[in-house]
Amino acid sequence: MALRPINNALPTTPDRPRKQPKIAVATQKQQHDENHVPLPSSGDATIDYISSDNLKPMSDPELRIQSLIEDLESKNWTKVCESLNDARRFALYHSSLLFTLLGKIMLVVAKTMRNPRSALCKTSIMASSDIFNAFGDNLLDPSTSDAFDGLLLQLLLKASQDKRFVCEEADRALGSMVGSMTPLPLLKKLRAYVSHTNLRVRAKAAVSLSNCVSKMGLEEMEEFGLAELIEVAADLLNDRLPEARDAARSIATSMYEAQTKGAEQKMELWQSFCQSNLTPIHALSILKIVKP
Repeated sequence: MALRPINNALPTTPDRPRKQPKIAVATQKQQHDENHVPLPSSGDATIDYISSDNLKPMSDPELRIQSLIEDLESKNWTKVCESLNDARRFALYHSSLLFTLLGKIMLVVAKTMRNPRSALCKTSIMASSDIFNAFGDNLLDPSTSDAFDGLLLQLLLKASQDKRFVCEEADRALGSMVGSMTPLPLLKKLRAYVSHTNLRVRAKAAVSLSNCVSKMGLEEMEEFGLAELIEVAADLLNDRLPEARDAARSIATSMYEAQTKGAEQKMELWQSFCQSNLTPIHALSILKIVKP
């Protein structure tokens, strides 16, 4: 039997290419998952979160201020982090130079908080704390009020998310905000957010609002509106989150102490006030908070 010529041999089937492992893809996905702390990349590992106490004054602030806004809007994220820390140094040590740029600075800081890169987000939150401590009520000036509103919303959103280290930093920033500002105008800003559709935002706003109320005397509460304030407390007392309900109890307690200070019949006065401004069921709920 004649052998088949080699040229007529059946062609061999080439091996199928092996699938590449999906480890890199999974890692990349995890970095953008809000429910996980991102794995540190080579770039993230070089970023240090510097406390305010460890920031130093600048040697050439007049020169550096000229390019600060441009550097904060850079596409190089490490440069943006460095510039955010520079903005913090300006706030702490050269606030007069930063004052004229406050509106723009707050807009950029709020924008950076929305960045999915954790280093940028946390550093921008730290910058907001230093800005609050440095400028306080000046941030509520008409020229910067809109920028402040945007910054406040972003902080409430960051404080409401699942990334613990971001949430905790945002909580600290909100605490700095309340501690550095006159309570009444800030209370008016926070009022809208205790009715927010996001229950976590609502709870975080309620905590800040209750901290404002705890700093107020009766005159300031009356200027805001006692009836409106007790209605806010009554609504929050039925909220789904314990954090909001605790804030409601704090508001009611602060109001009780302010209204009954020096009065002989404290509970009678408080009961009359609650029953005059709330529905019977809400009044009963509020009255249960304070025990004689």
